[in-house]
Amino acid sequence: MTRPEPTTLVIDRRGTASVRSRVVAAGVRRFLRPRLARYGSAPLDDRGLRRAAALDRMAARSRPPRGTRTAPVRFDGFGAEWVHGPGVPPARDRAILYLHGGGWICCGLNTHRRMIAWFSAACGVPALSVDYRMVPVVTFDREVDDCLAAYRWLLEEKQIPPENIVIMGDSAGGHLTFATALRALKEGLPRPAALVPMSPMLDMDPAGKLAHANMELDPAAPGTVLERIVERVLVDLDPSDPEISPIHAAPADLAGLPPVLLTAGSTELLYCDSEEMARRLAAAGVPVTLQVWDRQLHVFQMFGPLLPESRAAIAEMGAFVREAFDSAAARVRPATRDRSA
Repeated sequence: MTRPEPTTLVIDRRGTASVRSRVVAAGVRRFLRPRLARYGSAPLDDRGLRRAAALDRMAARSRPPRGTRTAPVRFDGFGAEWVHGPGVPPARDRAILYLHGGGWICCGLNTHRRMIAWFSAACGVPALSVDYRMVPVVTFDREVDDCLAAYRWLLEEKQIPPENIVIMGDSAGGHLTFATALRALKEGLPRPAALVPMSPMLDMDPAGKLAHANMELDPAAPGTVLERIVERVLVDLDPSDPEISPIHAAPADLAGLPPVLLTAGSTELLYCDSEEMARRLAAAGVPVTLQVWDRQLHVFQMFGPLLPESRAAIAEMGAFVREAFDSAAARVRPATRDRSA
């Protein structure tokens, strides 16, 4: 087997944290940190899962940006919705496949609609937001099945070429972004144009993260909560299995992935997963850029226009996606001409 040729890893460090973002981080440290410590003091039981699942229902009243249009989609056993951000035309010949975060146990269409609308507007294309089934409805290793079904639907039912699809996700959705792309390649499906994971957790063994300096630097100090979530969702699954922890995927499997834009805050607990995956992708020959945003919170893009860093990050994600679409289409056009000659 041919060994993949390494490529240059681009680490794009963004600093210094704005005054506004530091004020937000201080608020998280003061108000959210003690609450997370209490939640992490005991195992995550069924009552805790029900409380977490209620977050998406509670977010139903949250309104997306003015000019956003949505349309529901029904799959066998789960749902999704199209999100057209402000100014995005109705055409669906290009699309983002969006996989939401929430620790594999919570969140969904309502919690993420506003942020996805910003992403859609920045990229100039609609997003298919997937309400995939989560623990305890399905086991952790089966969550990727719904994500893959949605990708297959875009390819086969909507007839969108793979070079016109980007997979994007935050946190647990960043994990599923890699898991979905790797499973798609394993099942013989074509690769998408690009991957855009934000603050992903890619190694389901939390030991390395808990020993990292960011355990103390992360304003939310979510280490104990992370341990409880991992205990609850993994049960007896092996975190060293590449299908459980994408960071352990073989170089030959990583080599099949498209260009990747990884973003993370420099002090967030999950930063080390992005850093390690970026190294592994580059070693496998995958074009990868790791954007490191100075002292930004986990998935800071959620603040949208409120923070200069989130505004800038969303704009740059949009530019990356637009370029990925154009580059992927350019690679396909010569092959099309050759077949028609």
